[in-house]
Amino acid sequence: MKGKRILLGLTGGIAAYKAAELCRLFVKAGADVRVVMTEAACRFVTPVTLQALSGKAVFSDMWDARVADNMAHIELSRDRDVIVVAPATADFLAKVANGLCDDLLSTLCLARECPLMVAPAMNRQMWDNPATRRNVATLHADGILILGPAAGDQACGETGMGRMLEPAEIFAEVAAGLGPKPLAGKRVLVTAGPTFEPIDTVRGITNLSSGKMGFAVAQAAAEAGAEVTMVAGPTQLATPPGVARVDVTTAREMFDATMSRARDASVFIGVAAVADYHVVQPKSHKVKKGDGPPRFELAENPDILAAVAALEKPPFCVGFAAETENLVEYAQAKRKKKRIPLLAANLAHTAFGRDDNALTLFDDAGEHVLERAPKIVLARRLVAHIARML
Repeated sequence: MKGKRILLGLTGGIAAYKAAELCRLFVKAGADVRVVMTEAACRFVTPVTLQALSGKAVFSDMWDARVADNMAHIELSRDRDVIVVAPATADFLAKVANGLCDDLLSTLCLARECPLMVAPAMNRQMWDNPATRRNVATLHADGILILGPAAGDQACGETGMGRMLEPAEIFAEVAAGLGPKPLAGKRVLVTAGPTFEPIDTVRGITNLSSGKMGFAVAQAAAEAGAEVTMVAGPTQLATPPGVARVDVTTAREMFDATMSRARDASVFIGVAAVADYHVVQPKSHKVKKGDGPPRFELAENPDILAAVAALEKPPFCVGFAAETENLVEYAQAKRKKKRIPLLAANLAHTAFGRDDNALTLFDDAGEHVLERAPKIVLARRLVAHIARML
């Protein structure tokens, strides 16, 4: 996002207050933000707020004399990389879909030479109205990217589709749209999260993996232009934008879901913390404490990474290793044993459950240390490394 030039448009909806945070996120990431507001938007949040956050004058008047040739509807978007309208009301979507332009923002969108992204925000009935659905279909057909909406509580007190995406979600979508696409045309398959091996109906064998690293890798691959499918173990994390998600519970379910898709993948990244063993015959009822210490027979789970790497025509395979000691020694041995081109390793006690991490990448060229950073930052660096190797 650094150095990207964004025109942020606000229309008249209660979700306009979220645009202030979105503007802040863009600026914090190094983007140059110019804000254009409709008259109705100014009734929900003031231009002063957006001016303070963007560091630039805010425009709302078609005839603004600050533009030398009085053609604000032309000049304000000419140097921009993208126009992002958030919130985009039903009225605004209708205008753009039908080529209407009766104010500065709608005229800018009609006269643009850059991509347009809109984040709808409206009451659930407005979103479901056939007229809105027709307009959205037209926008899709015209190549305009629709960001959301989401389902949830609405300001009117109702619940349903039409809620604007959260600022961080819109930011991620815009970043993905503006970023380089080194994995364009590639199909990436990612495993993420823990697995859960039942002991009885309420207990099981699992681990401390939160899934955050795997979800970050899936997001980074999607940002890089790949078609991403993520096989996820039990986790409450939200699916990254643009990622197809398959939910599983056990290691054997993850194995089946992965192997059924691996032959079609260009890249496989095994981030999931998969249980090594499962209980042979889990109990069909809760084991009572008074029955004495239970005894279980364990059997080894299939090795997902090894199985994918052993395919006749395997995808480019990337493994993950979480160790508690001897990181370099164990990681190098695992990469050699699995016969994979790249392995990312970290110390488990400094990574599980955290929002940041540190990784060391091992390939034929040696070791590549990625210093501690937020997991999404590390994921983007890992994906860039994979793209270079490819």
